[in-house]
Amino acid sequence: MGEEKKLHIVMFPWLAFGHFIPYLELAKLVAHKGHHVSFVSAPRNIDRLPKLPTHLAPLIKLVKLPLPKIHNLPDQAEATTDIPYNMVPFLKRAYDGLQEPMTRFLESSEPDWIFYDFAPYWVGSIASELGIKSAFFPIFPSPCMAFAGPPSDLMSFDPTRKNPESFTVPPPWIPFPTTVAFRYFEIMRIFADSFSVENMDVSDACRFGASVQNSDIVMIRGCHEFEHKWIQLLENLYEKPVIPVGQLPSTAYDSGNEKDTWGWMKEWLDKQRRGTVVYVAFGSEAKPSQEEATEIALGLEKSELPFFWALRTQRGPNDPEVLRLPEGFEERTHGRGVVCTGWAPQLKILGHESVGGFLTHSGWTSVVEAIQNEKPLVLLTFLADQGLNARVLEENNMGYSIPRDERDGSFTSESVAESLRLVVVKEEGRMYREKIKEVKDLFVNRERQEQYVDDLLEYLRNHRNPKHKDGA
Repeated sequence: MGEEKKLHIVMFPWLAFGHFIPYLELAKLVAHKGHHVSFVSAPRNIDRLPKLPTHLAPLIKLVKLPLPKIHNLPDQAEATTDIPYNMVPFLKRAYDGLQEPMTRFLESSEPDWIFYDFAPYWVGSIASELGIKSAFFPIFPSPCMAFAGPPSDLMSFDPTRKNPESFTVPPPWIPFPTTVAFRYFEIMRIFADSFSVENMDVSDACRFGASVQNSDIVMIRGCHEFEHKWIQLLENLYEKPVIPVGQLPSTAYDSGNEKDTWGWMKEWLDKQRRGTVVYVAFGSEAKPSQEEATEIALGLEKSELPFFWALRTQRGPNDPEVLRLPEGFEERTHGRGVVCTGWAPQLKILGHESVGGFLTHSGWTSVVEAIQNEKPLVLLTFLADQGLNARVLEENNMGYSIPRDERDGSFTSESVAESLRLVVVKEEGRMYREKIKEVKDLFVNRERQEQYVDDLLEYLRNHRNPKHKDGA
């Protein structure tokens, strides 16, 4: 018997950088084992991806599928970072327009498997018709997926949970005690888009339900060591294999402008005392309102801690609300704080010894990057799964949420300052600083991550379509 035939896997993430990065990390791990990956996205997204390591580039083919033109969607908009939040439904509509080109690509490239995200819920049935195996890989941690529920409920016109309040408690299908649920203001921000059946387009809940239902397997970003009971619960809810692929910690990557940018940042960070700088960043999706940005700024000022704020003032050129800092803020904090409105190399900043805490939106990629660099977390959620992620972190003493008004989510600069000081320097916050160090091995143990990928690849080889089993 000759050498085992290498797999060809197509990867098709949703149009958001928080989704591209874990997909790309998995692509690199798969390619490292000698398998072929076709990574598919819209042209501008492919051009904006971090550069691939030279030795893996031949095995990872970057495939550009242009988005169809959609009324109300600006020409250059190819990712969520390019547009205001209220335009994202148009981006989903454009994405749904890729069904035909994706079908043609799958026909011509004949992969063994396709990994797809929550938005292209139609991929599973297309793959099935073509005799290609499919894996739903939503990149959200297992507690979020379990909270969302079984496909039957997600796709129902008469779901178990009919109003926002019902999402503020754990659902009946979670059989163990947990605090994982949305707070009222968190669910109110996303209810209409994500769960409401009156939505004109396909709701996110429906996309999730159909994605689970039409796939051969579900892959979860996570590990048994941290969330075994949740993964077990998902298998029961989905009635199909649920395979954890590890936490997929980010690896160092080179972006064209990084050397110049990192130079001045490192110089500033080098001058600060070890473990005192607050790093503030809310990912590519979340953008505070003007009121929230003002309270964050004044809170940073009142904390008297040095800070580095990666501030996105706009979501793309079509965002009418450009965030402004309070008058005199930059002069008053000059030398003690940096506000960077351009690109910032998050992994390098978090890796610097002067950084003592991370004020984050609780997006899971940012959480994993903080843990791999042992930085304690101060949490300020905005949308999507962030509230559920925050509950998981709170439940495990891995993060502290800034106190907020339960109804509207408002918070004060005093609570920002107090929360930062608690987690970064105060004795009462020591447990957050220590817990992050404790869990690091669960999240970023290299051997364990390799093992998860080996187990996944073995499963994929053993369960690919029989017509693919022979050959070179």
